[in-house]
Amino acid sequence: MHPRDQTIFALSSGRPPSAIAIVRVSGPQASRVLTALAGRLPAPRQASRRLLHDQAGQPIDDAVVLWFPAPGSATGEDVAEFHAHGGRAVLAALLAVISDIPNTRAAEPGEFTRRAFENGKLDLTEAEGLDDLIHADTDRQRRQALRQLQGLLGNRARDWRERIIEASALIEAGIDFSDEGDVPAELQAPAVKAIRTLHDEIREVLAAQGHSERLREGLVVAIAGEPNVGKSTLMNQLARREVAIVSPHAGTTRDVIEVQLDLDGYPVTVIDTAGIRETDDPVEQEGVRRARARAEDADLVLWLVDGERPADPDTMTSGGSVWTVRNKIDLGESAARPSGEFRISARRGDGIPELVDALVTFAAEFFGGSEGGLVTRTRQRDLLSRAADSLRRSLELVEEGEELAAEELRAAAYALGRLLGRVDVEDVLGAIFQKFCIGK
Repeated sequence: MHPRDQTIFALSSGRPPSAIAIVRVSGPQASRVLTALAGRLPAPRQASRRLLHDQAGQPIDDAVVLWFPAPGSATGEDVAEFHAHGGRAVLAALLAVISDIPNTRAAEPGEFTRRAFENGKLDLTEAEGLDDLIHADTDRQRRQALRQLQGLLGNRARDWRERIIEASALIEAGIDFSDEGDVPAELQAPAVKAIRTLHDEIREVLAAQGHSERLREGLVVAIAGEPNVGKSTLMNQLARREVAIVSPHAGTTRDVIEVQLDLDGYPVTVIDTAGIRETDDPVEQEGVRRARARAEDADLVLWLVDGERPADPDTMTSGGSVWTVRNKIDLGESAARPSGEFRISARRGDGIPELVDALVTFAAEFFGGSEGGLVTRTRQRDLLSRAADSLRRSLELVEEGEELAAEELRAAAYALGRLLGRVDVEDVLGAIFQKFCIGK
């Protein structure tokens, strides 16, 4: 029997022990599993309290069971759910009975969602939205993922694809009636108008997205500077806990330390790096090399300066923005803030609220309107760009030959089909669904 024809089961809730544990079963043997444990099938989609028994008739647990016959289920297959008490012994007994039933097996990561995708319950953009929702760390990430799960991009892509196919039909009809005089011209004009509108709509969406894909991963901020200027102390201030070792000895931080922050709903990864200086210590040299590498990839570098010493952020190469942050103002230096600089006391907390506010503003500008953006992954942007490029080429070629224009329209429709996961996406499915947890 093919693995996709087997009945799968898994714990779909948190790790035991827990108050309640949900075990989900999906596939052709789901009704048999439910009958074996609960005695009979309950009414579809109605919770029913049952005493579960093993194959020897011994009671396992007093639980709630649900029955979702196909196709009216989350996966499109017959689905049974057991809402049992979440003790390890209860779950072990329950899963043992299920696994003894022929043609059942433990589910792989993301297999329930993959079956839902294969049975047309959701498209690939919605599956990606579900994955993002599971892994969302901030409220803005959650809202963006939920919109994707509800079809924000998928619905638009389906509409675009249908309109491309309609325009393609007009172009190809003109080819079929090429010997009918003015018929091709009459069909070509509305097709060209539709193609131009579609191209402009997709390009407008791509132009408006900003860094929408990055909201999933977050903004990267690196704290850099010479040794012993207070980088680790600032890291602890931003994290509001002790995540980095603070020491008066230069070169204490040898490796890159990261902490995830939620700044007004924006996901921010703050990196504490080794002090930038010339050294003969091979371990510290490696720390400096890593510090420079991470800072070069950061979206923002906070170049920390000790007191009134001259600031030289140019020693740090970065592909993003660089802010000068002057530390240790509590030691008697002027608290006035020169243009383009922040003045703080990482030890005492002076100036930290203002720096955090500036980081929130920077994040808001960096992500732009990404929270409501259609595009949340590089894969999606690439395929939309391909579709738009094919539409543009079809407009350029329609005067030269309708056959060439029709081929570009087919390429545009194919790109949107890949976006939705409806054509030739086997190569990306494993990469997407293996990131899901088991039981989802």
